[in-house]
Amino acid sequence: MKGVKRAHRDLKAWQQAMSLVESVYALTVTFPTDERFGLTSQLRRAAVSVPSNIAEGFARNGSKELLQFLAIAGASLSELDTLLELATRLGYTNDSENLRKAVDEVSGLVMGLSASIRRKL
Repeated sequence: MKGVKRAHRDLKAWQQAMSLVESVYALTVTFPTDERFGLTSQLRRAAVSVPSNIAEGFARNGSKELLQFLAIAGASLSELDTLLELATRLGYTNDSENLRKAVDEVSGLVMGLSASIRRKL
C-alpha cells in the first residue's frame, strides 16, 4: 500500500488521541495485577477506541458516517474520564489530572472537528 494517503494521521485529534492511549497504557502498568482484566482492560479499551474511531470514520464514504464515528470517539472519551475518576477513587493513582486534561483536550478537538464537518453539510 505504498503511497496510500491516510488522512486521519494528519489530524491533530487523532495524533493527540494516540498520545493519550500511550499515557493510559503507562498509567495502567502501575495498577494491581488483579485489575488486569478489570479496570486496566476497560481503561485501555476506551482509550484505544478514540483514535480507532477517528481513523475508521475517515476511511468511510461520507460525512454522516464520519460524524457517527466521531460521536463514538466522544463517547469513549466520556467513558475514559469516568474510568480515570474511578481509578483515582480506588487509590490506584493520584496523578490522573494530566490525563484528564488530555481527555478534555482531545474531546475539544473531536467536537471541533465534528462542528466543522456539520457546517459543510
